[in-house]
Amino acid sequence: MKELQDHDIRRVVAGHQGSLLPDQGPHRNGDSFALQTGLVTSPAKRYNAFSDELKRLFGCRVQRISVDAGFTCPNRDGTLDIEGCIFCGGHGSGSHGILRTLSVTGQIEDGKEVMRRKYKAARFIAYFQAYSNTYMPVDRLRSLFTEASAVIDVAGLIIATRPDCLPDDVLDYLEELSAQSYFWLELGIQSMYDTSLELLNRRHDHACSVDAIARVRSRGIKVCAHVILGVPGETRLQMLAMAGELNRLDVDGVKLHLLHVMKGTKLAEMYGRGELQVMGRDEYAGLVCDFLERLEPRILIHRLTGDGGHDNLIAPLWSLKKFEILNLIDAELERRETHQGHFLARPMR
Repeated sequence: MKELQDHDIRRVVAGHQGSLLPDQGPHRNGDSFALQTGLVTSPAKRYNAFSDELKRLFGCRVQRISVDAGFTCPNRDGTLDIEGCIFCGGHGSGSHGILRTLSVTGQIEDGKEVMRRKYKAARFIAYFQAYSNTYMPVDRLRSLFTEASAVIDVAGLIIATRPDCLPDDVLDYLEELSAQSYFWLELGIQSMYDTSLELLNRRHDHACSVDAIARVRSRGIKVCAHVILGVPGETRLQMLAMAGELNRLDVDGVKLHLLHVMKGTKLAEMYGRGELQVMGRDEYAGLVCDFLERLEPRILIHRLTGDGGHDNLIAPLWSLKKFEILNLIDAELERRETHQGHFLARPMR
């Protein structure tokens, strides 16, 4: 995709429609968000929360349980590179706290006990998160995903992968899986800028992500796009333009993640040399609110922040207080009297 400059981004940062600047257009309160979109949301939320969707569908608290099934990645096994992405640690991105010595069933059973105790969850989604979880032969994928689905009280699956790990035979199987169960495919697109993807050492470009999303959606598979906010070199306008791009790509869900510096990563080496800075807490919360205001209300919000794990996180340490950040985002949207899609909403008639 052609790189955009800030003066170009101003034309697209709000998506296909609506205004760009925060001082344009009428304010609408949280109640009208539900009225305009027809969404069932919890009273405190001014965005389309994935947790509300799960509660509506299953009638109870549903929690994701992360699973490490021993996948690797073409960016680590030598197919593309051996270094991996600069933000990814030795066990894959977002994989802290998983008991890898256990089987898939054992990991889920262990996670169930934790989630029942911590959140009073009644049903669970097996979340294959670590590394690229479609990067195996289809027969092996079928064995792993069937095992996870068979665990009592597992309501569905989320499979995280790279956009360049979706050959046709894998998509054939995922289409079959999607027709049989509650299923999401999570794609790590991270950024729409090829310069950022090169810096992150993703070893694919944005055109690859665009193609993958189109191919996945053509199979009727729900796709959640994973985006990193705070990639070095990206301006605020460039980050906000990602909302318009996600609208254009017609994704079903979004996971936002601030840039984390984790031990044992290339990013940690850069941070140690003073080559990058991470966002402050209030700056990040404000950016997320700006992003949500430009994102179509139909898109489910799977996550707005991450905590990285106490043992491996170097910066920003404020991100360890996950619920504090989520409360701050809620409070800021309330203060602004805005909501997801605020600058895209058409006046009610």
